[in-house]
Amino acid sequence: MRPMRAACLGTATALVTLLACAPVAAAAATGTNSAHAKGGDRVITLIGRLAQQTRFPVNPGGAPAQGDRTVFHSILFDQFGNQVGDTDGTCTTTRVDNSGAEECVVTYNLPGGQLSVQGMVFGILNPGPPPSFDNGITGGTGEFDRARGSVHADTIAPGTRRFTIDLDR
Repeated sequence: MRPMRAACLGTATALVTLLACAPVAAAAATGTNSAHAKGGDRVITLIGRLAQQTRFPVNPGGAPAQGDRTVFHSILFDQFGNQVGDTDGTCTTTRVDNSGAEECVVTYNLPGGQLSVQGMVFGILNPGPPPSFDNGITGGTGEFDRARGSVHADTIAPGTRRFTIDLDR
């Protein structure tokens, strides 16, 4: 059976995922200058820590299969270690060849609203830490209504990811 990994810890991570057209809470922001920033974009960096993850395999006890599903919840922190929100999401295995892939849908719950993030995570069956990924911000609620942009996620420790959120203005 495939070991449980935080392959899609909040794409927005979630996640991953996150705040176009509106400012995020000041506590969540780490600055606007980043290698990921373009033009007038705003970049926010958050740390996500996996809190709960459950895997629902198509073939319990068997090899990974198309349709396997992972449901997860993670807590989001700013650069100072303050909790600023959380993520909830699901990832579905779409292929088990070429190191595997999952499609993930994640909601980032932040002060002022929610952000929706969606995209693929490749290399999920490779040994070692979960792979980095880039997913798209598909929308939001409240202050984040009509949000657009992208989220880049890197694993920085077991069960912990850094999310770089690039918000298009």
